[in-house]
Amino acid sequence: MQTLVGNLPPVQWLARRRGAALLAKAQQWLLDCGDGVRLQGFLSLARGPAIATDRSRIALVLHGWEGSADSCYVISAGAELLARGYDVLRLNLRDHGASHHLNRDIFHSCRLGEVVGATRAVAERFPLAQIFLTGFSLGGNFMLRVAADPRAPQAIVGTVAISPVLDPPATLAALERGWFLYRRYFVRRWSRSLRRKRRAWPDLPDLEPLLRTKDLRAMTAGLVRQFTDFASLDAYLDGYAITGARLATLRFPATVLLAEDDPMIPAADLARLAPSPHLTVVRTRHGGHCGFVEQLNRPSFADRLIVAHFDRFEAKTPADPGGHRGIAGGNVELDRPGLEIIRR
Repeated sequence: MQTLVGNLPPVQWLARRRGAALLAKAQQWLLDCGDGVRLQGFLSLARGPAIATDRSRIALVLHGWEGSADSCYVISAGAELLARGYDVLRLNLRDHGASHHLNRDIFHSCRLGEVVGATRAVAERFPLAQIFLTGFSLGGNFMLRVAADPRAPQAIVGTVAISPVLDPPATLAALERGWFLYRRYFVRRWSRSLRRKRRAWPDLPDLEPLLRTKDLRAMTAGLVRQFTDFASLDAYLDGYAITGARLATLRFPATVLLAEDDPMIPAADLARLAPSPHLTVVRTRHGGHCGFVEQLNRPSFADRLIVAHFDRFEAKTPADPGGHRGIAGGNVELDRPGLEIIRR
């Protein structure tokens, strides 16, 4: 239920109402990510117009697959961060939101370099700023990979990933055997996005035969075969997995929040993350996938955890390695039944 609650129209309306200041302040920013790639972002400054000499805190918030900078969970987190004094950049991945026209090549989940490039663009525009990263689902996966990438700017202070994709084959399998509405949702959203892409770039190959399969595995395999250099679907999925040794090279503090009742990300895969002195795992019994709703008209537990851990990263205060309840961070108190903290 937690997974579905966040997509209900009343919850989306309430999130946008809480995010009124965030949305009113937002200015579009097309970030130069290198190699001719541009990504679309929306920057909301907590203190009004900023200049390059400002010592500010900028939070980059990244949505999940087929979400966007306007997804209600992004707006909810952004609103809470803005209220706590963070500048907020809501970033769209390639071909998400209304950005299909910006880059000819089709999005796939191994395009890490351009997301690293986005963080470098932020560091170049605001050279004195501290940069904080957070993402949801696939966005959380991207942000963790950024934090482990040697090209990422030193200005990054830390990362919080909410319900991140850990092992893509396991997530694909969970979607295939799970509730049919989840599969239908992603097939419909992805098909609509790919049709929009071809309208923006009519010279791209016809995708309709592939879309008519309405099968996530077949569609992914076809896109990998036609638009990437990966030798197989398995090679592609392994390319963005963060299990195994991938996070052993984390350069900054990172927190992962995952619920045991997540229908898409098996919590058992947390044990397959590489040990790192920089990594903290927060596991709860309930929360679904990117849900963690406590009250419909209030920030979610995930929103509050993001702020609490950002504040802790900034203060360089280590997380409690053995505590199970009542984590304090900055001015935010976190307490949730079934909460467990694991230092990797």
